[in-house]
Amino acid sequence: MDLKRIQKEVWQNKINKGFNTTDVNKEFCFLYGEVAEAYEAYRKKKDDLNEELADIAIYLMGLSEMLGFDLEDEILKKVSKNEKRVYKNINGINTRIEG
Repeated sequence: MDLKRIQKEVWQNKINKGFNTTDVNKEFCFLYGEVAEAYEAYRKKKDDLNEELADIAIYLMGLSEMLGFDLEDEILKKVSKNEKRVYKNINGINTRIEG
């Protein structure tokens, strides 16, 4: 999967369809709504949970483009950072102790 290309396609679709491309606050609200819809689909064992999760990814890509971030690069950097973190189970809670 080429996330960079998909992020550009998501953005172009927003432009083509007249969706929000300027209001960051509104976009965060839409993203929050999609997370809520995904949770409801999970909680109610609905068949469209996969689509709701895809909607979350699409909104993240659109928001990333709006803010000038390459989401693929940011994910790769974060995965690398997380791999280097060290955790210890303290009183039943996985607690980060390094990184």
